Formats: sequence, structure tokens, C-alpha cells
Amino acid sequence: MKYYAITALILGICSINLQAQEENLEPVLDSTALPQVILKGTSIQAELKQTPAAVNQLQQEELNRNSPTLLSASFNRVPGVYTQEGALNTNRITIRGIGARAQYGTNRLKAYFNEIPITTGDGQTAINDIDLEAIESVEIIKGPNSSLYGSGLGGVLHLFAYEPGKERSFAKISSSFGSYQMQKNTVSAGYADEKKSLFATYNHLQSEGYRDNSDYDRKSFNFNGTIYSGEHSAVSFLGNFTRLKAYIPSSIGKTAFEENPESAAFTWRSAQGYESYDRFVMGLSYTQHFTENFENTTSVFINSRDAYEPRPFDILKENSFGLGARTRFNYSTKLFSFPAEASLGAEFLSENYDGSNYENLYEDFPDQGSVRGNQIANFEQDRNYYNLFAQLNLQVLPKLKLVGGLNVNVTDYSLTDLYLEDDIDQTGDYQFETIWSPRVAALYELTSTKNLYVNVSKGFSTPTVDETLTPQGLINTTLKPEIGWNYEVGFKGNWFKNLYSEIALYSIQVNDLLVAERVAEDQYVGVNAGKTDHNGIEVLLKYNWQISPKISLQPYASANFNFYKFDEFIDEGEDYSGNDLTGVPDQKINLGIDLLTESGFRFFSNALFVSEIPLNDTNSLFSESYQLINLKAAYDFMVFQDFEINLNVGVNNLLDEHYAVSILPNAVGFGNSEPRYYYPGNDRNFYGGVGVKYLF
Repeated sequence: MKYYAITALILGICSINLQAQEENLEPVLDSTALPQVILKGTSIQAELKQTPAAVNQLQQEELNRNSPTLLSASFNRVPGVYTQEGALNTNRITIRGIGARAQYGTNRLKAYFNEIPITTGDGQTAINDIDLEAIESVEIIKGPNSSLYGSGLGGVLHLFAYEPGKERSFAKISSSFGSYQMQKNTVSAGYADEKKSLFATYNHLQSEGYRDNSDYDRKSFNFNGTIYSGEHSAVSFLGNFTRLKAYIPSSIGKTAFEENPESAAFTWRSAQGYESYDRFVMGLSYTQHFTENFENTTSVFINSRDAYEPRPFDILKENSFGLGARTRFNYSTKLFSFPAEASLGAEFLSENYDGSNYENLYEDFPDQGSVRGNQIANFEQDRNYYNLFAQLNLQVLPKLKLVGGLNVNVTDYSLTDLYLEDDIDQTGDYQFETIWSPRVAALYELTSTKNLYVNVSKGFSTPTVDETLTPQGLINTTLKPEIGWNYEVGFKGNWFKNLYSEIALYSIQVNDLLVAERVAEDQYVGVNAGKTDHNGIEVLLKYNWQISPKISLQPYASANFNFYKFDEFIDEGEDYSGNDLTGVPDQKINLGIDLLTESGFRFFSNALFVSEIPLNDTNSLFSESYQLINLKAAYDFMVFQDFEINLNVGVNNLLDEHYAVSILPNAVGFGNSEPRYYYPGNDRNFYGGVGVKYLF
């Protein structure tokens, strides 16, 4: 196949240069060495190679290799992570197959922004509200390997806000334009001196979209900073506000997908369905170094969301407000004469959710879009999320490090049924069972640049509100959290300083699998229906080839090969045991070569190859495999002494591939309609931008 040939080409480039180095027997210049990567999101900060878990980091320059519209666009470069983007406001992020059966969004993982949770109390995550300009780096912890962040079954996404840097101040204006009338305008500024670092950015992104009924309009404002009080303490703050209105084309059937991919689903177009909301996240953190070896960081945070979503089958009005706190103590000492680092802490989130459903009378008012009718459901849910965590890193031998962790979670909720027009009252208090999630890991240093690790951990995911809510607005109080055990062995190491490699072999067994059971078009209920086995192999290669003192070539390759199966799965009398897991590809390969020059010119190339995806649990239908090639060029140069100009231009889907960028698992056709499995991907599209930055 094409992608195996390209893989061989990149590996050949690496091997030729490595052979030349071996024959030359001269030391490799430091300029070609890959930089040391320090992880921020591990609480006990460590170098990437010294962390006994599958963790990947994307720096700002890597996040900006794509078009400027979506933060998650770069995540497919990470092995084991698969992002499906049905539209700018519709995406599903899966890690090692966890969350692949989610219907319309991302769940089964946790997300943090500067250690402030941005995942809702019921497990829903929307990270594309946060603009690229506000992010300095993203760390992705794959699988339930983070006892410090709630042991999310899929893993953890940790976003870190952009900081101007010490004694660096600037103001910047930039504009981007592209296909589908895409336009993005951004204003940002940063100020820093020895005692503080401040940053703020505002952006407005709008697009008509590739498909009908897909207009998108997002305004986002982000501010963050750190104020240092002497040498031993600091106060940090973070705020993010998003106002979004995005129309929803939804999924379409096979005929429309093949013949008219720009079309929207008939009912969604007729109802002019959309989602709109105002969302606000704010947090304040205080860090105190009591001694050289003992410190504490405590954060308090709030989040709110006011949403309105007209859908063909009803109109949903939502309000949520969350208040929480997180504290963690780090201590370095010696335990039985062994060097040790310990982290101990707690996290609490209390969230109030108010949801109301109304009739949608769009069929009675042709060409007017959605019209709100009588109320059909109204309930209030208060969720409390308690998380206690501890981790101990112990250097038992000069080359052997042991890590032990424990997470204890209690999630409870109270329900108030405010709808009085029926005879059902679900008011009451409910609680999921207490979940203990241990983690044990070991890392052995084979050489000074090569490490081997093993890891065993447990994780969980609680049902979302959508999964507990029936089409009649009732709550299914019998659902259980999904529980999974993760077993993993991996290698991380540098070769001749300029080639970095990772390989991980893992197996995750999930019990009480939450299944979306279709009951009507675009409507489903959640049930616990089985077990799944997630077995896989992940590979990552990064190479830095210094062609000349002023030019470097950086090829990279990542791949994951999945063997995800239903272990025990019987749904409505049908036995799907042994079938491939629905909604996730068996293979994903990502290849690219970046060209960087000292003059400021950069060229980025990326090729993504995705294998076919099972569309239903019977494995009777599969989406077709696809290949995407994206290119981008950028040039930074100085005008006068303090003005920096940035120019960039790019193309996505260079070969104009016809493909399904996302799928709706187990879609069901009602009446004479086809099952609507497919979200068509964008055709070949272009973008470009210009930015002016003033340094002072």
C-alpha cells in the first residue's frame, strides 16, 4: 500500500544518516539533538523519557502546523489518539478506542486547562472552545495511567496556557482566510517582567462550512497570568469565555454521502438545527514553596454554560454551573535511604445542571426553522465529584524507579423532577459506588538515553447526562460506570542523540460497557451491555537531520495497530462477542517531513492514513479507508527593529479525497430513510494568513 512505501522512505532516510554517523565515528553536534522534554502535567515533573506511562506532548509549533481553526487538528499525529471532526463544533476524540461509541461528542476522558478541569461533571469534554492562540502546549496521557487526575478510562488531555516568557512583552494582530468563507481575526498581547507574566487574546472565527446548514460563529476571550511574590510563592489566574452559535448538518445516508456530500440531513436542514451557548471558565491558583523539598499548589475554579439547542425531535435548553477546588502537596525526601518523591491531594467539583425539553414545531411552520412548543420535560441534577489521589516515585536502584499511585473517587447526584404534567416523579438522591483505582509502574534505565517501562492501572468513566436521559426525559438510574484495567509495556529512547523512538504494547479490558441503544431517529438510550478488549501497538519516531548550519529536516512517523474486540456483548438478544469494536479504525499511520531554516521559512507536510472503520456492531458495514495530505508554508521576518511579520499559506486534503471524517455508530433508518452513518469530510480547501507582532 502507498503508506507502507512512504513509511519505508522515511525510515530509510533515518537509517542512511545513522549509518553515516556510525561509520564517521565522530560525536554528533548538539545542534542536531532533540530537545529534552519536561512534562508539566504529571504533578511530579519529570523528563518524558523518565515517565513510566504513555505520554505525548505537543508544543505550540506542532499545534500550529495545521489550519488555524481547531485545537484538536494536530491530535491525529499522536499514536493511539484518533480525532473525528464532523464539523467545527462536532468532534469525537478517542484514546486507545475508549469513547469510540460516543454519539456526538467526546467523553470517557478528562481534560484540564492549567490544572483546572474543563470536563463537565458528567464527563463531557469540548476543548475546541479554547483557541489555538491561547495554548502553549498539550500533554496527552493515554489510558488510565494518571492516578493524579481521576483515572479517566480513556486518559487525560492537559492544556497549558501560553505565557509570554520572562521579561518579554508584545502586541499582535493576525487574520486568516480560507475556503468556505472562513475568516479568523485575532488580537493578543503579553507582558512580562521579573515579578509577573500576563497574557490575553481575543479571536473571532466564522465560516459558512463545506455543507448545508453548517454556518459557524465563535467569539473567544482568554486571559491568564502569574504574579510572583518573592522566591517562594506565586499566584496564577486563568479565564476563558466563549460565545458560540453553530448550525448542525448532522450525518447523512450512503446515497447522499456518495452523490451529494455537501448536503445536510433533511430533518436538520428543515428545522435549521443549531447549538448556541455562552461558556465561562475561571480559576485562581496559589503555589507555596515551604522548603526546597516541600510545596503546595491549591486552585479554586468555577465554570458555567448557558445553552440552547433546537433539534428536529425537540428543543433542549440547558444551564449548568460548577464550583470546585483542587489541592496537591509535593514532597521530596528519602525513604529507607532511597530517593523518593511523593504527591498527595484532593479534587472536588460540585455542578448544578438544569435541563428542559420542548416540542419542536418546525413542521407546522414551514421555512421558519425551529419553533418552540410545549414543555415535555424539566429536571435539575446536582452532581458532586470527589477525588482523592496519591503517588509515590521511589528510586530503589540507580537504574530502577518504581511508581505507585492510588485514586479514590466518589460521584453522587441528586435529581429534582420539575415536570408536573405526568404521574412520574424521579426526585431522589443517587450515588455510584466508590471506585478505588490503583496504579503500579516501573521504569528501568537500559542506558543513559534508553528506558524500558511496565505499567498496570485501573480506570473508570461515569455515564453522561445524555446516556442517562431517555427520549421521554426520564433518568435511567440503574446505569453503572465503565471500569477498565490497563496493562502496558513500553520503550522510550534516543539513538545517536537525534533520533527519538517510542513503542508501547498495551491491553485494556473494559467491563460494564456503556452502549447507545437506538430508539428513534437521532435518539438513543444508554445501557450497560458487555465487555471489550482493547489490545494495541503504538510506535513513534522523530528525527532531526541538520543538513547545514542553517537548515534542518525533521521527518517523523507515528502509527498504531489496534486489535479491539467485543469480549462479551449481547444486546437485545444479539450476540456480538468476538466482533471488531465499532467506530474505531484498526490502523492509523501519520507521516511527515518538516523543513526549518534559520531565515524564518518553514514548510510542513503531513500524510494521514486511516483504515476502514466498522459502522455497526454486527460488522456488516465498514467505512472506506482514506488518505489525507496536508501542506503548510510559513515565513517569519523582521521589519525595522521591533516589528515581526508572519505569513502562512496551506492546503488541506491536497488530493481531494472523498471520505467520511466521522461516523455515527449503529445508525438506524426509520421509515424509508437510509441509516445516516456518515459525516463527509471537507473537499480540497485552502487557507492563508498574515500577522503583525510588535515587540517592546
